[in-house]
Amino acid sequence: MKAIVYSRYGSPDVLRCEEVEKPIPQDGEVLVQVRAASVNPADWHFVRGKPYLVHLLAGLRRPKVTRLGIDFAGRVEAVGRDVTRFRPGVEVFGTARGAFAEYVCASDSAVAEKPPNVTFEQAASAGVAAFTALQGLRKGKIAAGKKVLINGAAGGVGTFAVQIAKSYGANVTGVCHARNVEMVRSIGADRAVDYTREDFTRGTERWDLILDCVGNHSLSALRRVMSADGVCILIGAHEMGDWVEPLLGIVKPLVLSRVVSQKFVPVLAKSSPEDLATLRDLMLAGKVVPVIDRSYGLRDVPDAVRYLEAGHARGKVVISVAG
Repeated sequence: MKAIVYSRYGSPDVLRCEEVEKPIPQDGEVLVQVRAASVNPADWHFVRGKPYLVHLLAGLRRPKVTRLGIDFAGRVEAVGRDVTRFRPGVEVFGTARGAFAEYVCASDSAVAEKPPNVTFEQAASAGVAAFTALQGLRKGKIAAGKKVLINGAAGGVGTFAVQIAKSYGANVTGVCHARNVEMVRSIGADRAVDYTREDFTRGTERWDLILDCVGNHSLSALRRVMSADGVCILIGAHEMGDWVEPLLGIVKPLVLSRVVSQKFVPVLAKSSPEDLATLRDLMLAGKVVPVIDRSYGLRDVPDAVRYLEAGHARGKVVISVAG
């Protein structure tokens, strides 16, 4: 089978599409014929090996896992022992390492049936970004009537966050570039703020929950527009750099939360079978419709990673794999 592999850190040019051995599902796993996958910031971080803390997870000198990709959607081809939830032919979506390939093995707990009303490309988008949005909003105690601001509402996490927050009955403000204002409104935002014309941190409005997917404002600036007991969920990097700065971006919000009434919570999402089921139900009900910016072929993964890394993607960037 064909798969994207890399053996050293560097630019997306180190990625290659090669023939590799087709995986065999182990106990508790399903083998999926991949029809689509989606690109996440984690992909280019692992390719670049930056920040350098990534080396502690991926390998000091060179990557230990040479396959790339996390989110996928496709059809079950075979199941391992003890798998009873799925059978060959069922359309599924989920997460697993090495998703940029024609086939991938995934734990049956990391897979759910694909809603019939969404495409493979849309279902493949509802992985890391959707988990991040859902779990971030929950940590922020999302509820009906709450005033929620999503900074970076047009991105992968942001487009899911707008729709999920609306499904809870929240009042949602989305911050985005002028070219994305209408799109952000179309997916449910009650108000869209063009950051090229208005700095939301300098206004008088206050929000109960801020989901910051960008990290382009200081914590003190965010505090100014939070309610007295407001919560700020930090998705984007507030401390840029390749060495200790990312650690400071985690420590500083936690320290600040201990001395002020507001809470600053860094979030790193993780796969959850319960949340995967929730996302499936939201898509099935039409409350969440994944937004796709561009689609690339499997051989064009380097271009897809490069495009996402540039930081201007509108929604999700997906990889279409021939059936």
